[in-house]
Amino acid sequence: MKNVLDRMIVEAIVSGDYGDPFAVLGMHHGHDDNELLVRTFQPEAKHVFLVNGDTGEEIAEFEKIDGAGFFQVELGRGGEKFRYKLKLHQYSGDVVEIEDPYRFHSVLGELDVYLFAEGRHLDIYDKLGAHLTEIDGVKGVSFAVWAPNAKRVSVVGGYNNWDGRVHPMRLRVGCGIWEIFIPNIGEGELYKYEIKGEDGKLRALKSDPFAYYSEKRPSTASVVYNLDRYEWKDNDWIEERQRINRFDAPISIYEVHLGSWRRNSLEGLRYLTYLELADELVPYVKSLGFTHIELLPVTEYPFDGSWGYQTTGMFAPTSRFGTPDDFRAFIDACHAEGIGVILDWVPGHFPKDAHGLASFDGSCLYEHQDTRQGEHMDWGTKIYNFGRAEVSNFLSASALFWLKKYHIDGLRVDAVASMLYLDYSREDNNWIPNENGGNENIEAIAFIRRVNELVFEQDIGATTFAEESTAWPMVSRPTYMGGLGFGFKWNMGWMNDTLEYMKEDPIHRRYHHNKLTFGPIYAFNENFVLPLSHDEVVHGKGSLLNKMPGDRWQKFANLRCYYGFMFTHPGKKLLFMGAEFAQDREWMANESLSWHLLNDPMHKGIQSLIRDLNSVVKYTPALHERDFDGDGFEWIDYNDADNSVVSYIRRGHDNDDYVVVISNFTPVVRHNYRVGVPEGGFFSEILNTDAEEYGGSGVDNKGGVTASNDGWNYRSHSLSLTLPPLATIVLSPSSR
Repeated sequence: MKNVLDRMIVEAIVSGDYGDPFAVLGMHHGHDDNELLVRTFQPEAKHVFLVNGDTGEEIAEFEKIDGAGFFQVELGRGGEKFRYKLKLHQYSGDVVEIEDPYRFHSVLGELDVYLFAEGRHLDIYDKLGAHLTEIDGVKGVSFAVWAPNAKRVSVVGGYNNWDGRVHPMRLRVGCGIWEIFIPNIGEGELYKYEIKGEDGKLRALKSDPFAYYSEKRPSTASVVYNLDRYEWKDNDWIEERQRINRFDAPISIYEVHLGSWRRNSLEGLRYLTYLELADELVPYVKSLGFTHIELLPVTEYPFDGSWGYQTTGMFAPTSRFGTPDDFRAFIDACHAEGIGVILDWVPGHFPKDAHGLASFDGSCLYEHQDTRQGEHMDWGTKIYNFGRAEVSNFLSASALFWLKKYHIDGLRVDAVASMLYLDYSREDNNWIPNENGGNENIEAIAFIRRVNELVFEQDIGATTFAEESTAWPMVSRPTYMGGLGFGFKWNMGWMNDTLEYMKEDPIHRRYHHNKLTFGPIYAFNENFVLPLSHDEVVHGKGSLLNKMPGDRWQKFANLRCYYGFMFTHPGKKLLFMGAEFAQDREWMANESLSWHLLNDPMHKGIQSLIRDLNSVVKYTPALHERDFDGDGFEWIDYNDADNSVVSYIRRGHDNDDYVVVISNFTPVVRHNYRVGVPEGGFFSEILNTDAEEYGGSGVDNKGGVTASNDGWNYRSHSLSLTLPPLATIVLSPSSR
C-alpha cells in the first residue's frame, strides 16, 4: 500500500480523538494526484466493498488496516472523483449498502458562518440543528452545532449504535460550528451530540440546542422533525392581529399551565394533549370573553416542578402534550376563535441538567465562567452570557422563531429584573460591577432592547410583555426614547398593594386606604397589565379567595368587589386559571383545577361575573381605550377612607364617552351615598358585583339613578346611590 496513513492518525480516528475527520475519511487524492483512495471507519463491518454510485458495480474490496474497523482502498484510475457507495458485510451476517457521509460537501454557506459569528443570523435555526436535506439527489439529515472549544464533536443515534466514533463532524474553523450530512435517515430519528472537550474528556451526551422536538421526559434525546409540513389556517387572523394587541384594545389575558388546567380523569389523570386542549380549553376561554391565552413556558424542559421556567429547548415545544404540529393546531384553534396566544419566554436563566447547555462543549460557552455573573444562587441555574455575540444571536433567533414558525402573538419575558441588575438577589461581595462601577447589566440591557426592536420591526403585529418587579424606568417605552422597548409591563406594585389592602379586615381598611388609591399616581408611567398571576397562589400564599377576610359570604363578596375594581381600573387584565371561579386552594402544578367547585352557586357566580366583566370591558370603550392615558382616568373621590369607598370616572377616546365606578370595600349597605357627576340625566347601572346571579345579596339601584342638580365632589350634578356591601358598581349615562 503506497498511501500509508500515519499510525497516530489511524489510532486517533478509531478512538474518536481526531478533530478533522473529513481530511482523512471519504475519497481523497493519494500521493500521486492521479490516484484516488477511499477510507472509512466501520466498527461493525467484517468486510467493506466500494460500489459505483451510478452503475451499482462493485469496484474493489477495502483493506482493513486496523482491527477496530478502519478500512482503506486505493484505486488505480484517473484522478476524477466520482459517486460511490459502501457495501458492508457485517459481523452480524447482514449485508448493507450505504452512502458515505464523508463524500458530501459542507452544508453551511460562508454567509451563514459570517453572520452567526457576528451575532446577526436571525434565521440561524434554519441552519443549526437537524434538518431534512437532499444533497446530490440523496436524502438525509444535516446536523450542525456550535461548540468552538470542543476537541471533537459527533452526532450519535440509533443509526450508528450511539457510537461517537462513527460520525465525527467537520469543524468550520473561525466560527466553531461542527457539521455533517448523514444520508438515508429521516424524520423521527433520535439523536444527541457526543462532545470531547479540550481536555480530552467526553461530556455527557448533549441534546441539540436548536432541536425542533425532543423525547418525552425523562428521556432527553432530540428528535428530527419537519417543520415545513404544517398548513396554517389563520391568514385572516395574521392580517388583523395588530388590532387585538393595540394599546387601546380590550386586552384580558387568561394565564394557563397546560399540565394542570384539566387532566383526563378516565386515563389515570394524564395530561391533555395539545389537540384536546384545542377542543376544550379554547372554547372555554372564548366563552368567558378573554382575549388572550398566556401559556406558562412550553419550551421543552426536563423538570415538571419548574413549571417550564427552567428550559433546555428554546426552539422546541414540550413533547408532554404532543408534537410541534399539534401545538400549531392548538394555536390555529385559538386564532380561529379570535384569541391571541402569549408565550412565556425565559432568556433570564437555564438549568444545569447534564444534557443541556451548561458547560456545553466542556467550557462555559453559553454562561459566564465566574459564578458571580453566571449563576443564580436562588434558583440553582445558569445565566446566559448576553455579551457574547453567538449567545445573543441564539436567544434573539429563539424569540423570532416562535413568532414566525408558530404564529405566537406575544412574548412575556420572565424575571426581567434578574437580567437588569448584576446584584440581583446577591450579597454585596458576590457580584461584579459593570465597567462604570454600577449594578446595571449593560450587556443584558442591550440584548433586551435588541430583542424588542426585532419583534416590532417584523411588522407582524406581535408584542412583548415584561415581568419586571422594580422601579426601572421606561420599561414599556420605545428604545429610541431610552426605554427597554417592551409593549407592556406587569404592574407588580398595584398587585402587591391591592392584595395587601384586601387582606385587611374591612374594619381596619380605613387605615390602609392609600394602598388602594396609590396606583393611579404612577399608572400611566408604563403600559401596565394588572396581573393576578400564578405567583400569587403558590408556595403557601393560598388562593385568592382565601386571602379575603370574613366568613364565607364575605370572602366571595370581597373577591367580587376586588375583581370589579380590577377590571375597571386603568391597565390591561390578567387572571391565572382557577381565579375565574374562585378556586379555594392554592395552585398545585401536579393536579387538575378543582372543577367540581362549579357545582357550588357561589363559585359559579364568580365565573359568571368574570364573563360579564370581560363583556362590559370589551363593549365599553371608556374601560379600555385609554388605559395608558392619564386623561382617561379621573378621581371623583379618593379621600373617603372612613367609609372605605372609592369612586372614579373612566373615559374613552371621545371625552364625552365615560362611565362612573364606585367600590364599597365594607360589608355595610350605604344608602343615599352621594357621588358627583359631570352632567344630569339618567345613569344606568350596567354592572353590580353584588347581583344575585353572582352570589351576591342583590342590593342594587333598580336599574339606575337620575342625576340631581345638587353639586358634589366639585361637579355640577350628583347621584344619590345605594352602595351594595363589598361591591363594585358601574354606571353609564343613558345618553351614551
